[in-house]
Amino acid sequence: MQRRQFMQQVAGSALASASALAGTGSVGANERVNVGLIGCGGRGRADALFLRQVPDVNVLAVCDVYTPHAEAAKAWAGPACRSYGDFRRLLEQRDIDAVLVATPDHWHAAITVLACQAGKDVYVEKPLAHTIREGRKMVEAARRYNRVVQAGTQHRSAPHFRRAAEIVRGGQIGPVHFVRVWNYLNMSPEGIGRAADSPPPAGLDWDFYLGPAPRVPFNKNRFLVSYRWFWDYAGGMATDYGTHRLDSVHQVMGVDAPRSAAAAGGRFELADGGETPDALQITYEYPGFVLSYEASMLNGHGCGGRTPGKKYYMTRGADDRPHGMAFYGSQGTLYADRLGFELYPEPRGESGPGAALPASPGLRAEPQEAAGEDATALHLKNFIECLRTRRKPAADVEIGHRSTIVPHLGNIAFRTGHKIRWDSEREEIVDDAQAAELLERAARKPWDLIS
Repeated sequence: MQRRQFMQQVAGSALASASALAGTGSVGANERVNVGLIGCGGRGRADALFLRQVPDVNVLAVCDVYTPHAEAAKAWAGPACRSYGDFRRLLEQRDIDAVLVATPDHWHAAITVLACQAGKDVYVEKPLAHTIREGRKMVEAARRYNRVVQAGTQHRSAPHFRRAAEIVRGGQIGPVHFVRVWNYLNMSPEGIGRAADSPPPAGLDWDFYLGPAPRVPFNKNRFLVSYRWFWDYAGGMATDYGTHRLDSVHQVMGVDAPRSAAAAGGRFELADGGETPDALQITYEYPGFVLSYEASMLNGHGCGGRTPGKKYYMTRGADDRPHGMAFYGSQGTLYADRLGFELYPEPRGESGPGAALPASPGLRAEPQEAAGEDATALHLKNFIECLRTRRKPAADVEIGHRSTIVPHLGNIAFRTGHKIRWDSEREEIVDDAQAAELLERAARKPWDLIS
């Protein structure tokens, strides 16, 4: 969008000031970095805590359409922090160098694009955008205004995932032609429950919360954590949980786009008001391999098989493995999640029907394992380092966009019932007008802030 068009669209708003458009430029290597937090719920405050642990970083402003959240964040940040209910006024604050965006998904694109135009660098939580077209606009804004934009896919900063990529791409488990990703949790039988429409709670600007999404009456299920199970604001398990792991598949396999997606699933069992599937399977075709993505909200076991004493992500029982990914090579299988990986070698000899293993078959690869931890703190530190050096961050906006495309394509395949063929160069769905309509969504006026 050109400067003149931008001025026309936001005339009369806080962003239409010359000072905001001038931006703050880049900070020096040893200067203090001032950050504004937009979206002050649990994830936003957790990210801000990690940010403030980085030397010479200060949280100087917070913003939320829900006053209790904004007030809680301001109290935590300290008396020098300013509080806003409109993110555009925060972007007007000239001493803010960067913003941390932790709103529901449907606001990510508009806030990021306007922040770039206002001269701010951006850390934006996953999934990068609510639609594929929005994601491309975010990339274009980052490049046009020379901004550092980091997607909140923190696996990219985890050392054990870098090591996993070296193992797989280095051929240690042989050629990989099948990859599996799974996200499991048990919300049965009632899920998020059912709730009647009601007046919004005190301190909530419901119209601003909805923003570019369709206007609907307030319902508590569409607010706070459970918003992710509604198409208006998010994409269910695939975008919420899947984005991290699908991004890691790209990192480990050295790819950035599938060729096709086909999906099956439904809201089969949960007796609640949610919309997105409670069971979903998506098959993606990539050059040289097939990727199977599984999501279940009806069972928390996922994949079994655990090493005694080893930590796994979000386990609740003794044998469950509810989140992870597996890379199946001819010499071995590498299982990975947020907290580490394990390499299970294949035995030597054939394994087909009637094949007999020798008495001491040996192994086709060396067993390996690595412990890891949630890399959010490292990821935010990387963002600040790149803000100072102007290098591209670990999960640069282009990386975040291409990884977020994957669950979006899966959801489009599910919602249409079609097998989607994807032209990654043109970012177009091939020969399917109905599916192509879901690449974007017209924003509700007057919240159509970007074009």
